[in-house]
Order: sequence, then structure tokens, then C-alpha cells
Amino acid sequence: MSTQISVDLAAATAPYEQIRLQIASLITLGELPAGSKLPTVRALATDLGVAAGTVARAYKELEAEGLITSRRRAGTVVNERLRPVDASEDLLAAVDHLWALAAAQQVDAATLKALVARRERK
Repeated sequence: MSTQISVDLAAATAPYEQIRLQIASLITLGELPAGSKLPTVRALATDLGVAAGTVARAYKELEAEGLITSRRRAGTVVNERLRPVDASEDLLAAVDHLWALAAAQQVDAATLKALVARRERK
């Protein structure tokens, strides 16, 4: 799972929030199904090159959202969700178009994600 998550330390979004958003997306899209075990805080922190407290905060917020449950010795697992998001073909085509536009303008993935996040806050 940690290969699907990355942290851009130069981004305006705090590292814990980047981690939280990416894990939440993986859960919502069904790529991390219910019952999936997440890496330990220390293991994920090491993989991402961030402090353990950064990952711990992301996990704490995901738990507050009801997406995961953390238990000592049992680890952290993904909770049951009503259903994963099933993106329509129109939505997938729009995403593909957005990536193509970004590539044509030489906008990297981190910048594109930051632009989308900025628009989300409006």
C-alpha cells in the first residue's frame, strides 16, 4: 500500500493531510477493501520518509472519520463501507482529459493535485 502513497514536502498541503487524503481515496475507491490491514505507523513513516507522528495524526483523523479502526496488537484495519465509489465513464474521461491537459502544459502530478485541492476549498 505504501507504494500508492507519496508525500510532497514542498506542497502547501501538510504531509499528514496528504497521507490522510490518499488513504481515504484508496478506501473510497475500493482499492483498500474492508478488513485490509494498514502498515504500522512506524513502517509507513519510514517508507514515506516522514516522522511517525505525521502518520499517527493521519491515522487518528481517518479513525475519527470512521474509515479505519486502530487497536493495539491487532493493528489498523479498514472499516466496512456502504459501497465503494464506482466512477462513471464520463467522470473517468474527464479525469483522463485533465491529466492530458496537465501533461501538455508540463504540470506535474503534485501541482495538479494541489490545484484540484484548492478548487475543492472554494
